[in-house]
Amino acid sequence: MALQFTNTSDVSVHYLKVLVHGPAGSGKTRLAGTTGAETLIISAEAGLLSLRNKKIDVFTVKDIAGVREVYEYLLTDKKYQWVVLDSISEIGEVVLNSEMEKTKDPRKAYGETANVLNALIRCFRDLPKNVYVSAKQERTKDETTGQLFWGASMPGQKLGPALPYFFDEVFAMRTKNVTDENGNIDTKYALQTRRDDSYEAKDRSGVLANFEEPDLSAIYDKIINQVQGE
Repeated sequence: MALQFTNTSDVSVHYLKVLVHGPAGSGKTRLAGTTGAETLIISAEAGLLSLRNKKIDVFTVKDIAGVREVYEYLLTDKKYQWVVLDSISEIGEVVLNSEMEKTKDPRKAYGETANVLNALIRCFRDLPKNVYVSAKQERTKDETTGQLFWGASMPGQKLGPALPYFFDEVFAMRTKNVTDENGNIDTKYALQTRRDDSYEAKDRSGVLANFEEPDLSAIYDKIINQVQGE
């Protein structure tokens, strides 16, 4: 069989695969309302109040079987351009609780949870759609450098630090209180796109600023237009 080679200049981007981690109330769920396209939210949380003025379809996760069922549906779905997992941290807890019911050995339960979630994340990431995954945030340690930084929170000690490797774009949701000239305090939101000494983040496209407005539609246009226009 003849070997077939490609070239890195031929690489194109058709879908975004985005992970965003942030503290509670920082706007991760609200970000799902900025896709500008047909979106399905797969939710394991009850906090969808921030999207009450948006008409977005929601599938509520109660167990891992439901997650797998909606994944099978999405394999042939033509309606949705964006799929949102909100949040993978909560879905991870659903999986862990299920595994805890099967065994009295916590190590085995956490190990199997990691296996299930690794496979699940890969499946959703590889869908021919744009995928946005939100995660809670916690401080973790870089096993190589020993450095502490804020990253995605997941059950167990290993899955959280490994989660960014599944995605091309990893953003930290940042907030800042700004006081105007009248003394009114307003909370500003931004997505940090590059890792620093405190936050895990990366932009594999290389076209984003260090901080971007929390708007998935604008980020999609910026990455797709610039990468494909090179």
